[in-house]
Amino acid sequence: MRVDGKHFRSIWRERDGWSVGAIDQRRLPHEFVVARLTSCEDAAVAIRDMLVRGAPLIGATAAYGMALAMREDASDAGLKRAYDTLVVARPTAINLKWALDEMRATLAPIDPVERAEAAYARADEIVEQDVEINRGIAGNGLKLIEAIVARKKPGETVNVLTHCNAGWLATVDWGTATAPIYLAHERGIKIHVWVDETRPRNQGASLTAWELGHHGVPHTVIPDNTGGHLMQHGMVDLAIVGTDRVAANGDVCNKIGTYLKALAAHDNGVPFYVALPSPTIDFAVNDGIRDIPIEQRSGVEVTDMTGRTADGRLETVRIVPEGSPVANYAFDVTPARLVTGLITERGVLKPDRASLAAAFPERIAAAAE
Repeated sequence: MRVDGKHFRSIWRERDGWSVGAIDQRRLPHEFVVARLTSCEDAAVAIRDMLVRGAPLIGATAAYGMALAMREDASDAGLKRAYDTLVVARPTAINLKWALDEMRATLAPIDPVERAEAAYARADEIVEQDVEINRGIAGNGLKLIEAIVARKKPGETVNVLTHCNAGWLATVDWGTATAPIYLAHERGIKIHVWVDETRPRNQGASLTAWELGHHGVPHTVIPDNTGGHLMQHGMVDLAIVGTDRVAANGDVCNKIGTYLKALAAHDNGVPFYVALPSPTIDFAVNDGIRDIPIEQRSGVEVTDMTGRTADGRLETVRIVPEGSPVANYAFDVTPARLVTGLITERGVLKPDRASLAAAFPERIAAAAE
């Protein structure tokens, strides 16, 4: 994807061949800053403190974190220590554990002398795999947009509502929910995106709007509670969101507020799609509402907001009265019955166990190990 006309990915190996560069997403949209990760702990902090975020990007960062660890200590003890450090960095996104399991399976059987080189090679593969998966999501999701154009809006603008940031900043490139949008835009389809601000961290207003703007995609930022109104008045043709984990029964865990958008879409007959790469499927979880752990983050994310003042300074202000308790649940679960379809690299699937199992039998095998 492009930033001021230059192609960027969200994470990459630096020219020295071993350190890792990543866009510091905490500084967007007001500052574009690249961070350099040089240790396993750097990678863990980047994940935990949301320098990087989004399930696929978390997995890619963890893979490089393992590679950085092997450069420092490639012993069995070092491998275990790196895994244990990284796996607890964020609890909800299953891609984190998936990437670490992939790295451990590659590294454990080989001689420690060879582990560092093998770790970087496998991490690079995970990164490139994410890009290819998202290209597949783009193509399959594009068909849904093209169908709307052909059926009801020839020559008119297709309006897509999204929530949080499931763009290229949440992956290595292309994004998940945004991948079909970017491809439609490149194919010349008139498309417009309603961008939920997504409180409390404002990933929609800060990240999705930033990347859509830099890529030239028409969009409008809206308060989180506006989506239902737009749907009631026929101003949304379809909703596409991302996900941090999909349970075996098709339940979808995504940024807090997704469930409410799905309810509004269901009530107004608006198709509600979830775009996901296959590593996000967790066949070890049978019931998403009951079994997916929901991360509770610091209340500061709710009480405080950072923005640019009229004179150009970045300031953080408190918007909640002192002494008022705050709850900050980071995710919610949308039941499969509210999901129209799952946009994957292998097609648009029904949100149920049979469809997921038929499309991704290897994920069932991985869950059983």
